[in-house]
This record gives sequence, structure tokens and C-alpha cells, in this order.
Amino acid sequence: MSLAAVLLLALGTGCSSGSSESGSSEKGRVTEKPGGRAGAKASATKGTDGRPVDIVRAAVAKARATSARIDGTVVVRGGDGESVLSLAGPFDLAADRGRLSVDFPDGAVDHMDEVFHGGRVYLSQAVPQGHWAVIDRAKARAHSLLRAPLNDPEHVLRQASAIRDVSDRGTTTIDGRPVHLFGGTLDHRTLTLGLADEHRERLDTAREAMGGGLPASALVWVDEAGRPARVELSATLPTESVVVTLNLTDFGTSVKVTVPDASRTTPTDSVSGVLPG
Repeated sequence: MSLAAVLLLALGTGCSSGSSESGSSEKGRVTEKPGGRAGAKASATKGTDGRPVDIVRAAVAKARATSARIDGTVVVRGGDGESVLSLAGPFDLAADRGRLSVDFPDGAVDHMDEVFHGGRVYLSQAVPQGHWAVIDRAKARAHSLLRAPLNDPEHVLRQASAIRDVSDRGTTTIDGRPVHLFGGTLDHRTLTLGLADEHRERLDTAREAMGGGLPASALVWVDEAGRPARVELSATLPTESVVVTLNLTDFGTSVKVTVPDASRTTPTDSVSGVLPG
């Protein structure tokens, strides 16, 4: 099997839209202001010894102790063009419950709703209409590179907290709000976190073919309250690139979810596909 074929299998991408949209939404556009307001950095470093890696991990821990509005994208670029998956919804990261709406902007794949509650994830199904698959959250696995199992935002935050070789990239703004940017790398273990065994094996093969490493990085924008306003994970390979972005807003808002009635659910041990990852 050629290196290109191995990488394609490892990525597991099944849809290409040719869209020109970027990984971050216009709503969450970053305006660079080198050397900007120092308040963002001062607030971000409060309660840490000032090491960039500690600042990032403290920010992620702070987010995981509360709730937030999640707006994210998964962008895959390759020889066939670009595909963009979007996800959005309120999520109580501390209570492990939330709602997500998952879509492809060009409508190439049906919309899917997800409900996280009580250690389970409920996924809406088009057939039969109004029915839901339900899976234990702990059993969910991803089937392509840098996809969180069932689009779980806590998974992305866990990966971000494992950032290495962190450097201070300076102060900037997101939607007019001052934030401080930190960047670093992700190791192979973090890159493959939650990946199904067969896809992990393919990615390991690709890693060996490339001399033992797969380029992967993380960026974390920390706001004045010491929380991650945005997280971006990326991996660049010879045939494909993947960028996962989460924007977090509305921290501390109450999150209510409604679990589908048991008569409309079907338990399953495995879920795969473009929308659930």
C-alpha cells in the first residue's frame, strides 16, 4: 500500500465539498494586534507561575469546571478540495451534559442532533424519523484523524491540555475581546486519543513511513478571565490537513437537556460515519 493510501485511510475522510470556508467562523474572526493590551496576559497568568504550559492547562481546567456555548468546525483539506463540518450548542462541561447540532454547511450530509447526559450520548437518526441511537459515552471511538468521538468537546479540551513545547505568541483580540495566544505541539499519543484500534494501526503505519513523527500542533487563546476563548488543533500530512477549532463563549450559562424517551432509542456499542466522527 502506498504512503498516500495509508494516510487517506488514517484520515478516514468520506466527504469533500470543495468549499472555500475557513476553519474558523467569521463570527469568531481573530484580529491580530501584536503587542496589544497587556491585560489579557496579566489575567491569563494569574494563579500560575507564568509558564505558558501551566497557563494553558489552568485555562482548560477552568473551562472544564463550568459551562459554555460551543461553536466549532472540523476542516479537512486535500487534493479533492475542502470539507467543513460544523457543530454548535450549549455544553455544561462540569456536569457532563449538553446539546450539539452537527452539520455540513453545503448540505451534503444530513443534519444530526446529539444529546449528552448521564454518561450516554443520544444521536438523532433520519430513518426512522424521530428515532435516536444511544451509546455509552465511554465506549465511543473516533474513526478519523483529530476527530473527537461523537464530536465531544471535552475530548478536544483534553487534547489541548496535553500541549507540549508551549510558547507565548502575544496578545490579540477575538470579536474585540483581548486574548493571549499560546502555541505548542501534540505528541502521537495525544493525536490518536480516542481513535478506534483499526484506524490507530493505520496511523501508526503512516507515522513509521514518515520517519516516526506526524506534524501536529495546538493553539489556545486565553481570555482575561483565564479561560480558553478558542482552541485549535491541527495536523498536516503529505496528502491531507485537518484543523479542528472550538470557540467557547457564554461561560457559566445554565444548560438544560431533554433525554429522548426510551421508546424512541436504540442502544448501540459503536457509531461511525462522517457526522459522528
